[in-house]
Parts: sequence; C-alpha cells; structure tokens
Amino acid sequence: MSEINSNYKVFSGTNSRHLAEAICAHLDEKERRNGNIRGCQLGHINIEHFSDGEFAVSFEESVRGCHVYLVQSTNPTSDNLMELLLMIDAAKRASAYKVAAVIPYFGWARQDRKDKPRVSIGAKLVASMLQVAGADRVLTMDLHADQIQGFFDIPLDHLHGSSIFVEYISSLRLENLVIASPDVGGSKRANTYAKKLAAPLVLCHKSREKANVIADMRIIGDVEDKDVVIIDDMADTAGTLCRAADLMMANGAKSVRAVVSHGVMSGKACENIMNSQLTEIVFTDSIPFDQTRCPKAHVVSVADIFAETIFRNQNHISISDLYV
Repeated sequence: MSEINSNYKVFSGTNSRHLAEAICAHLDEKERRNGNIRGCQLGHINIEHFSDGEFAVSFEESVRGCHVYLVQSTNPTSDNLMELLLMIDAAKRASAYKVAAVIPYFGWARQDRKDKPRVSIGAKLVASMLQVAGADRVLTMDLHADQIQGFFDIPLDHLHGSSIFVEYISSLRLENLVIASPDVGGSKRANTYAKKLAAPLVLCHKSREKANVIADMRIIGDVEDKDVVIIDDMADTAGTLCRAADLMMANGAKSVRAVVSHGVMSGKACENIMNSQLTEIVFTDSIPFDQTRCPKAHVVSVADIFAETIFRNQNHISISDLYV
C-alpha cells in the first residue's frame, strides 16, 4: 500500500458518531490485515456550541496532506447539514489533500424536482452547498431518486442497502415470498429485490391529499396466503407502510414485513408501526435509532459496506461488485 493511499483519516459529526466508530472498527481490521500497523482510529474533532445557537468546528489533529472522510447523515435538524458543511470547510482550510463527505442518509432528497409551481429543489441546493464548501467526493446510500446523482459535478459513490437486505430476507426462509412496493415510484427498487430473490412483485397504487396523508391505496397483484416484504427507501411517519400492510393483510396475506433503507421515524411512526399489521420493520443504522422505542424495529448496520468502500477508494479498487 502506498504512503499516500494509507494516509487518510476519518472524522464524525455529532449525529453519526455511532456509525463512524463502527466504520473505523472495520477499517482498522482491514488495514491491519493488509499490513498497516497504524490501523484506523476515529479522528478527534471539536464542535463548540454557543448560547445563540451557532457552533464552530475545529480539528484536534493535523489533516495536512490527508484524505479526509467526514461521516455525517444530514437528517433533520438542519444542524447536521451545517455541521458537515463546516467540517468540510475546516478540512480544506487545514490543507487536507482530498475531502470526502460520507452521507449515509442524504436529507432533502425528496425535494428532487418541481412538482408544483414556485417550490425549491432542495436536493440540488444541498448538492451545490457540499461542492461549494469543498467536498471532492460524496459517498451515500439509497438516494430517494437516482437522478440526484446528476446534481453533483464531483464523483459520487451511490451504495445500496440491498446488498445487506437480500441476505437478511433470504435468512427468513419465507415459503411464499412476495416483494411489494408501497407506491409505483418505488417499483424499480422493489423489482431489483424481486429478481435477486426470484419472487413475484406486487405494487400499491396510492394517491395523497397532502404530504404524509394518503387519500386512497389499492393493491396491484395477488397477496393471498403470501409472506409479503415491502421495500422502500425510508420510513418517515411510516403511514404508507402501515396502510399498505393493513391492506395486504385484509386481502389475505399471511404476513407482512417492511424493509427500508433509512429509519427516519418521525412523529408518530413508532406508534403507527406498533398499531399496524406489520410483523417487523427492518432498516439500517444510517440514522441513530433507539430500538426500545419500537419493539417491532430491527436495525442492521451498514458500517462494513461503507468501510469497504472507503478502503477500496483509497487503494483504487473497483467497488462495482458491492452493488446488488
């Protein structure tokens, strides 16, 4: 391993420290196995908060000439995004060689187009802010819409939770497995799982009165006596998932589970899930979540796949076989 490739450091914002520590643990093991006795430890960074709500970021160790990886999901509040922007700016001003923003959950991704007059395209704005701050690369997972990759003029590694979830679904050994999408927009994502698992695909057609409020939902396909796994990119209030699960059970489904990449779990999400027909909901640790809040929730880690991506980036190894 060349010196410049091994010369990298990983830092974390406040929101994603749990995941950053796990990523570093995997990287440390990979580096030592590869002969690098220095391994990889999470770097020291100080985020100082002031009484007026502002905060300042400072690195507590040198990053001069280093590849710097900054781990931070940008879920609400907006402080998480601002922390990341300040970390990027601080690293560039401290003469880091390259700065990569590791964003397991990319917030504002649902604002990817103008769906009505006089609205912002929040995903494009966030992409522009990251680049203006000085990011040289972005690593993220399961964007709400694939076209968001085109909002960036820098390299973007778009990982997929399917590489973890397919293995988990297979381990359940469901006899009459059916893959479902909670809306037509997610059919491409769900179809990927259906092909990999050699299972039929069912769609839900829904219409909304307004954000987070479903007016009507119908099932396209057969779920009678089936073990249904609903695939989605996120669970926010979980209203769609719960409505779909209840509807499928009413149409004769044997069981219904939900597998989503990001557990936003806002508002009454936990209450909605516990009161629904869902057997369980599975999501990643891209956003911190206390599982005691929702006994039906099962969290799987994406630390290994992000660690592997960082390791391969540093050693100029293709990451295409990480995708499903």
